Amino acid sequence: MATIKHILTYIHDKIRHDGQNGNPTGGNNSINFAEACKDGSRGLNCRGLATVLNECYLSMGIPSRVITCMPKRYINDCHVINAVYSSTLGKWLWIDPTNNAWVTDEQGNLLSIQEVRARLRSGQPVRVNEEANWNNEKKTTTEEYLYEYMAKNLFYLESWTRYGFNTESDYENLINYIFLQPTGCDSKQRNPRNFSVNDDRYFWQPPHAGSCPQLQK
Repeated sequence: MATIKHILTYIHDKIRHDGQNGNPTGGNNSINFAEACKDGSRGLNCRGLATVLNECYLSMGIPSRVITCMPKRYINDCHVINAVYSSTLGKWLWIDPTNNAWVTDEQGNLLSIQEVRARLRSGQPVRVNEEANWNNEKKTTTEEYLYEYMAKNLFYLESWTRYGFNTESDYENLINYIFLQPTGCDSKQRNPRNFSVNDDRYFWQPPHAGSCPQLQK
């Protein structure tokens, strides 16, 4: 876990979050994004940060996914974070580069996105880490971040079925985009390669091959 946290904090401190502007053109990958941001003149939105962090983890052999967290009705806001697999804990952990954040239960146990979602739904306690912050300027609090902001953005989740370098640019070569939705909810996606499931176990299945996670159908 120390390595996962150190990489998260490094990227959070190196590239600031800028949710008001688009990401750089020229390739949606960590090399292009980091190059554009290295002089500090600009930042990345939450998806850009999650993309950079994702590829950093993959380069270290740590399975990681970019997860788009969606509200029931999209108006003008959602949030994108990472799910990073801990082989020690046997689960995908909640990791958010925008806020240098991970989430625990009341005993300090690290939680997955699936577990946070279930706890918010059932009223069980969740906590964001003390180090969590926005751009090293504003502390990220449990109440504001989890109960006010993320609670609405966990209605359904989106992810590619596999990840590697430049996935966000080279998506034409991917198998599918997968949606984890409540029973009875239909995203009505027009792309025939996209598909929806309501099985948490399928969506959160462990990685199957090396550092490039891929869901097995």
